[in-house]
Amino acid sequence: MPPVKPMLAKTHAGVPRDPGLLFEPKWDGFRCIVFRDGDTVELGSRNDRPLTRYFPELVDLLKEALPERCVVDGEIVIVTGQGLDFDTLQNRLHPAESRVRKLAKETPASFVAFDLLALGDEDVTGKPFRERRALLESMLDASELQRVHLTPLTDDPDVAQDWFTRFEGAGFDGVMAKSADLSYQQDKRVMLKIKHERTADCVVAGFRWHKDGEGVGSLLLGLFDDEGTLHHVGVAASFTAAKRKSLVTELAPLRENALESHPWREWADFMAQQAGGRMPGGLSRWNNGKDLSWEPLRTELVAEVRYEHLQSGRFRHGARLVHFRSDRTPESCTYAQLDEAAPAELGEIFQEAK
Repeated sequence: MPPVKPMLAKTHAGVPRDPGLLFEPKWDGFRCIVFRDGDTVELGSRNDRPLTRYFPELVDLLKEALPERCVVDGEIVIVTGQGLDFDTLQNRLHPAESRVRKLAKETPASFVAFDLLALGDEDVTGKPFRERRALLESMLDASELQRVHLTPLTDDPDVAQDWFTRFEGAGFDGVMAKSADLSYQQDKRVMLKIKHERTADCVVAGFRWHKDGEGVGSLLLGLFDDEGTLHHVGVAASFTAAKRKSLVTELAPLRENALESHPWREWADFMAQQAGGRMPGGLSRWNNGKDLSWEPLRTELVAEVRYEHLQSGRFRHGARLVHFRSDRTPESCTYAQLDEAAPAELGEIFQEAK
């Protein structure tokens, strides 16, 4: 019975080649454990937040696709002709019922199954992954379904490496590796995730205080477009306590008169946001109650950061500071430096992408 915490993964550098591993694409969507008991279908998220009300179109599809009683682990995604669209998926979490129904028709979601936790009266989490996968394949004929899919699987690390490289532009997050003998272990980091990681030089245009109120919690990063507009592309965070305090001292000179000619001075103006610029501040996409107030800095400092991939002109996940670069000018921090892979063809996996 819900809630069930999903099995987790730890980061691994490069596609491993140890014997006994099975590989899957890593999907860029909402992790979801599906519970079906007759006509009742519940969609549970990683953080125990119910997703059922936000994706009513999946409830009927999963009733058709799944056995009468089962628990299935997978991912909710939005598929387009250009790949997986996480921004559109995020917009599906709307409080208004009428809006939820409208979006369900305009941007219907898909479900990708990749593990089985229970079937009928049997808890199968103690079985090895290769047996759970075989059961999942036997109960889910994805070739006959629309927007319900069985994730690809291979035991060939060369194929996994090909997925890692070729599918990136289509919104895939990387590759997952699991031991064929692995039992399903709730809330344990026993799988491996291999994710894309690059570096970029960004303008440091501001910062947010850490929740302790004494150190820097995150740096606000910007990149220039071809017209010379500085766009907010994300943040660099996850500093040690010592680094948070030292950053206060390092950034102090840049706080003087920072707002006078700051390119983001009007970020709070509603019309400016509607015009399509990416600005810091406002409501968090993840938590409407989160304080996103920020301290401006004169845009004179360049930071080299590590990031995974770019989506809709911003870093998909938080970046990590490598170091500051006194040898680079802020004007050189443009989108042109970023390596974006061309979208891969998804038609072989998703019929709805055609």
